[in-house]
Amino acid sequence: MSLDRLIEGIVKTQNPSVVGLDPRLEYVPHYILEKKAAKYGATLKAAAKAILEFNKGIIDEIHDICPAIKPQAAYYEMYGADGVKTLKKTISYAKSKGMFVITDGKRNDIGATMEAYAAAHLGVTDVCGEKCEAFGADALTVNGYLGTDGIAPLIAQCTEFDKGIFVLVKTSNKSSGELQDLILANGKTVYAAMGEMCEKWGELNVGKYGYSGVGAVVGATYPEQLEELRAAMPHTFFLIPGYGAQGGGAEGAAKGFDANGLGAIVNSSRAVMCAYKKEECDEHDYAKAARREVIRMKEDLLGCLPKIAFAEEE
Repeated sequence: MSLDRLIEGIVKTQNPSVVGLDPRLEYVPHYILEKKAAKYGATLKAAAKAILEFNKGIIDEIHDICPAIKPQAAYYEMYGADGVKTLKKTISYAKSKGMFVITDGKRNDIGATMEAYAAAHLGVTDVCGEKCEAFGADALTVNGYLGTDGIAPLIAQCTEFDKGIFVLVKTSNKSSGELQDLILANGKTVYAAMGEMCEKWGELNVGKYGYSGVGAVVGATYPEQLEELRAAMPHTFFLIPGYGAQGGGAEGAAKGFDANGLGAIVNSSRAVMCAYKKEECDEHDYAKAARREVIRMKEDLLGCLPKIAFAEEE
């Protein structure tokens, strides 16, 4: 099962973090961008090529110490067809290095449209009898607020192709409570109801470590809700955004983990990609600075968690 592979990567690296590769051009070192602009001009193609080189440099430095990356699709789509190619190539390159890849697309639809999203990001597309993989990520973030009609097509692809999904439950943004904290007629919050649905959607797809292929996005910026949902969702693996730049800390994020130091993975994006700027080191050293930040984050998280181990190793 897909998330079993993610859990195994976390245990192997002893690192419960995922690097969000959400590159803006201003994050890319000047020497890379200038080289691509000299070859391709001031074009979307030059930007996409620069981002790909930037991404590969980071992946080369972190793949042995970090189990996963999470590219946000919007940061690639903004560069048109060339940007989408860079997303595909980034996914393929990270997987070739043994990393687990979560595409952050937050897709949301029903019926044939959701089947198309599922095929694009998690499954295959039939072309004249040949099965072609479009993007090939291991997991996809999705919006579950259309209910089961929007999730069922994804679960079918996850089952067939050993993939996973992460459903938005309690997001890290400041205004999330405008909807997610509302109280329903049954006395539960909207986010709690969505959490229950995640548990139900995943009940037939539980892996060998006790977590299903249906994960949940729960922000580090709301540690009380994170703790509440961890207790209420014992079979749901958490993707935790909001650490670092958004104000979430390791102590709060730790509330999303289980007694074995598992059950969640914490995202950091800008702090890793722009570590060289924070350090004020030579921009040619950007990838090694990213590695240093990944190690710093790992140590920060591990300081608040029990030893990461499979349950049977206790």
